[in-house]
Parts: sequence; C-alpha cells; structure tokens
Amino acid sequence: MRRHAARCALPWVAAALLAGCATPDRLSTVDTRNENVGHQRLQPDAAGGGGQIEPYALAATEGYRMPQLYAAPDPVVGARDPRISLPPTTVCLQVVVDAQGTVERSQPLTGRSGCDAGLAVENAPLLQAAQEAVAQWKYSSAAVCRFAPGKVPDDRGDCQGADSIEPVAVTLQYAFTFEIVKGQHVVRTQGR
Repeated sequence: MRRHAARCALPWVAAALLAGCATPDRLSTVDTRNENVGHQRLQPDAAGGGGQIEPYALAATEGYRMPQLYAAPDPVVGARDPRISLPPTTVCLQVVVDAQGTVERSQPLTGRSGCDAGLAVENAPLLQAAQEAVAQWKYSSAAVCRFAPGKVPDDRGDCQGADSIEPVAVTLQYAFTFEIVKGQHVVRTQGR
C-alpha cells in the first residue's frame, strides 16, 4: 500500500514543481545613460582666429613627416557630469606633442568656429575628460627631413632617402564631440 501511495504522490509533486517553474517573468525598467564621443584633427585656422598656429616654412631641400597617432584612448566623462542627456556638443583642444611623440600638454581651444562650447561652465567636465584622454595619447614623432640638393623626392613627407631626419615638436588641434543619450531598457527577472 505504501508503494501505491508513493506512486500516486509522484504526479502531484511533479505538478507542484512545474507550477513553481511556471512563475511569470517580472519586468522592470532601468534608466540608462550612454556616452558617445568622437574626435577629429582640425586643420590650422587660416582665418587668424583663436588657436592659430605659426607654420614652419620648409626649405627647397626639406620635407616634413606628420606625426602618426597610434594609441588614443577615448575620453570618458562618467559621473563627473550628472547630465542624463546632452545633444552633440563640441569642445576643442590644442595639443602639444614633443619630439618623442609624447603629449607634453593640452589647453582648451576657443575662439575658433565650432569650438565655443568649451567656454560654457557646464561643459568643464567634457574638457577635463578630453584633456585626461589626450595626456595618454602616443604618436610616432613628427620630423623635418633634409635631402641632398638634386635628390629631393616628389613625396617629401615620408623621409625615405633623407640625409638627415630631425624629430620635432608639433602643435595639433582636435575637436571632441560628446553626446549623452538617456534611454531605458527592460530587465526580465524569472521567479519570485
């Protein structure tokens, strides 16, 4: 008789377990804050505005190799800026790169078309994030290439075949466009 009772109880236990597994999912909404940032190198401002850079005039037997950026972590604003949304906002920096390709310093670039958002006090966290990021950037060094008379190549920018190569410090300008997007996502939780 015990065996029969145990066999009869099994379907009830299985049904109870399945009922426990069939508990409806709970849905909850979580607010999100997503940061997007992009950067681009700016050409020197020929209009004479803020951030104008004095160009170096090359001799007929000289060439110039541009610095190449090879390590560039993106700026992260994080909790220092409590805004949950921000339309695309551009701030600019003037970046001094030494002859070894290390960022020596950076400073806000204002007075140039498209860079005035850096003047607003509320955008100070954006400038700070950009400056912290560029402090970690690494470049292959810029250089002035000197060629022998009569041996100046058509492309004087790669220094191949130069008699001498002199690494030089440069000043570059960058625009950083930040955007903070408020969103929501649904979290599905099973069980109780």
